[in-house]
Amino acid sequence: MATSSSSKASLLPGALAAAGTISLAAHLVRRWKLARSSSLAGKRVALVLSGCGVYDGSEVTEAVSALVHLSRAGVEVSMYAPDVKQMHVVNHLTGEEVKETRNVLIESARIARGKVEPLEKCIPEELDALVIPGGFGAAKNLSSFATAGEAMKVDPLLGELLSEFHDAGKPIGVCCIAPTIAAKVFGKKTGCKLTVGSDDTSDEKYPYAGAAGAIKTLGAEYQSCEPHEACIDSANKIVSSSAYMYAGRPDEIDDSVKAMIDGVLSLL
Repeated sequence: MATSSSSKASLLPGALAAAGTISLAAHLVRRWKLARSSSLAGKRVALVLSGCGVYDGSEVTEAVSALVHLSRAGVEVSMYAPDVKQMHVVNHLTGEEVKETRNVLIESARIARGKVEPLEKCIPEELDALVIPGGFGAAKNLSSFATAGEAMKVDPLLGELLSEFHDAGKPIGVCCIAPTIAAKVFGKKTGCKLTVGSDDTSDEKYPYAGAAGAIKTLGAEYQSCEPHEACIDSANKIVSSSAYMYAGRPDEIDDSVKAMIDGVLSLL
């Protein structure tokens, strides 16, 4: 049906008002992002990797998401990894273990585009926060959770670094299976709050929900969160999110990692 000139004219003010509202909203968002980047300028965050690949190293989507969201916020990211042998090597096509040896630092360089340093070069006094993405490498190379469960040990140097960051009041971010590391280091000392998403082992969307039980046993307070949410323990400055502990789409995992990163940055 044709619209008269007068009808079109009557619609114009409303359309202009809507466009103005959208333009104003976009302007405010841009100003907020600029202000946020300005407030974070000069901040340095350590990103600790555990290899390359979900089954024997860092989960690639999580590691890259963390790197992107930190970079977008305007902080400087320094990447580190232990200069040690991986616990083992897994064929990511078949899921089977293969008989070869790989180095955690060298494999982490695949994600870091070569810009990764040995963990011993991570100096807490020169950094403002520390983030550990997930992947089985966190449970195999940064700790022994994959094989020892609640009797796990944490890489001694990583444990020292985490304690130093915490003692200095500097934020720590962990996602996916990495909250078990925080639970081991801080659980019985601080009763910190952590999440891996859900503790409901009957929920197929959370295939690794059993890790929540280990977190509780290790002395931490467990908190369930939606995939897009982070658990922010403001008192201990520890932030966690589920990431791929939730069987979601890549964009949902990115949202989860972003929530963790946003939480860490909010504590700087």
